[in-house]
Amino acid sequence: MSSPLPVVSSTTVRGCCPLDCQDTCSWVAHVEDGRVVRVEGARDHPITRGALCAKVNDYQERTYAPDRILHPLRRVGRKGDRAFERIGWDEALDTIAGRFKEIAASSGAEAILPVNYLGSMGVVQRRALMRVFHALGASRFHGSVCGAAGNALADEGHPRGFDPELFVEARFVLLWGSNLLSTAHHQWRLLDEARRRNGARIVAIDPIRTRTARAADEHVSLRPGTDAALAAGIAHVLFAENLADVDFASAVASDVEAYRALAAEWDPARAAAETDVPAETIVRLAREFGAARPALIRCGVAPQQSVDGEASVRALSALAIAGGHWRLPGGGLYIESGPELDERRATRPDLQPRDTRSLDIARIGELLLDPSLDPPVRSLVVWGMNPAVTQPDAAQVRLGLAREDLFTVVLEHFMTDTARYADIVLPSTTQLEHFDLQGSWGHHYISMNEPAIAPLGEALSHGEIARRLAERLGLHHPALRESDEAIAASALPADVTLDMVRERGWLKRSPTAAPFATGTERVRIAEAPPVRARPGAGQLQLLTPKSHFFMNTTFANMPRQRAAMKRPTLDLHPDDAGARGVADGSQVILRNARGELRAWAHLTDTLHPGVAALAGKWWTAPPETSAVANLLTPSAFAPHGQPAYNDTFVEVLPTEA
Repeated sequence: MSSPLPVVSSTTVRGCCPLDCQDTCSWVAHVEDGRVVRVEGARDHPITRGALCAKVNDYQERTYAPDRILHPLRRVGRKGDRAFERIGWDEALDTIAGRFKEIAASSGAEAILPVNYLGSMGVVQRRALMRVFHALGASRFHGSVCGAAGNALADEGHPRGFDPELFVEARFVLLWGSNLLSTAHHQWRLLDEARRRNGARIVAIDPIRTRTARAADEHVSLRPGTDAALAAGIAHVLFAENLADVDFASAVASDVEAYRALAAEWDPARAAAETDVPAETIVRLAREFGAARPALIRCGVAPQQSVDGEASVRALSALAIAGGHWRLPGGGLYIESGPELDERRATRPDLQPRDTRSLDIARIGELLLDPSLDPPVRSLVVWGMNPAVTQPDAAQVRLGLAREDLFTVVLEHFMTDTARYADIVLPSTTQLEHFDLQGSWGHHYISMNEPAIAPLGEALSHGEIARRLAERLGLHHPALRESDEAIAASALPADVTLDMVRERGWLKRSPTAAPFATGTERVRIAEAPPVRARPGAGQLQLLTPKSHFFMNTTFANMPRQRAAMKRPTLDLHPDDAGARGVADGSQVILRNARGELRAWAHLTDTLHPGVAALAGKWWTAPPETSAVANLLTPSAFAPHGQPAYNDTFVEVLPTEA
């Protein structure tokens, strides 16, 4: 007689991906006997349509990873040595509260600096803790590590996006520094639909022939950092051949004649000399761009990441305006766009006892080492980011984190490079273990994440950590006792409830303000393209594009994603490799005045000559794949604070040299 088959209890739970990606996918977690066995893209979501990316399609492995931090930890060795002991939550929170009180009493609460970024885009996971720090009177932070140039443009009144579901209406597309198939692949589907529906031609402008560039109809390779010069060359042709929409441009921009005069100086021959794009290609692109009704410029983050990044995005906005492409659905400039969701409201800035100072999030290394800062930063609290890897001049950041007098708290899933410098590490829940609500910076859907399982170990949501910490700090405002659901709901528009989002797991809520709405102030578009210096003798310009399998530093420790990336690989043009005696597959040294690291050479003609590319943000551990590119990045910034990651120049040498 056969044994009865075991009864398996199974269910599905609606959720969403928490990571720093414009697609913000809706997913379904499949749970069997209390364990998530797989996640899949929600088939009914208009953007996700059943597909997750290569980074997160096994997200449950992150939750159940054997090296995940599941209990509070206290440092017992030197900072950076990964020497920790397990402690309980009471001891951890008592220690933190005690140090905060001592620092506030002796130096003022502004000596405490909380910082977070987009490790989770959830309202609760990203914003809840700021209620405590606002009530405490701690320092605030501002700025961006990746999109500050676009932010500066938006602050001036330039629109930088619209509903991406309108991409399907485009007749011509310039994908400018945007590798969608690795960074926002659902947007590629929309562009591909425009190609099928309208015969739209897709042209990828990028120093690297990426996955997306290979799938486009044409790839135009330019010298990194010369985007504004290429845009000026295109504008020259628009005006010279009467392809510009001067009436529209004059209605929305205050300096059209100055822009026309500037473009007149950048004939295709001059633009070609600066950008390495052939003059005849510039003329052809301008004619196609001017004739299309509408044309779309889809700009990525990469063109922003230099000291001239603000000039680059202004030049692209000017092109979209000069072409009049904002007149029609699907036309104009798209950098980012999100739903109506006021996440900052969830931080409760009204809890601040006074107007506290705000420090630049992109300059953590400088802030920690600045002897003139008054008061100095005596405590750093980090969540949702890994600045020891992602910040410019990461060596400076690590020097600051290594200060023995700096009390550092890190909320994390794993022992990242930053967590290694913490005094206290707190175990954070993953997306499968907590409730959250989030927007997107790439579409107009608000998404809800329901917990699929109970938290593993002693992991807590950031809302629960905020409530427990507030109690120990003697902060009793009712907002500091609100549930995670109440914190999330505070970010919603007044006429939207959690139940409305919960009905399907997502809700579309487009912003009410239209680009260039009647009565808005005219914008400024004229800015001379900067002339970029060529790399010094023997140097290559180092680019660090996002990888197909890592999300910034997330997943760099996960076995499947690491196996897919194999090892830190430096792409080199064969001519550049030959001049340096570098063989394909050999180990090489990258070095400059800030340091050196090692990678393995891959010779490919997909790069612009003079460029080297190291994809993925690798961790220091394990040492055999330690290739933290930002150890070589300068502390250089665009005027409004964008770190100039792309302005990194290195020597590349064979290891035997």
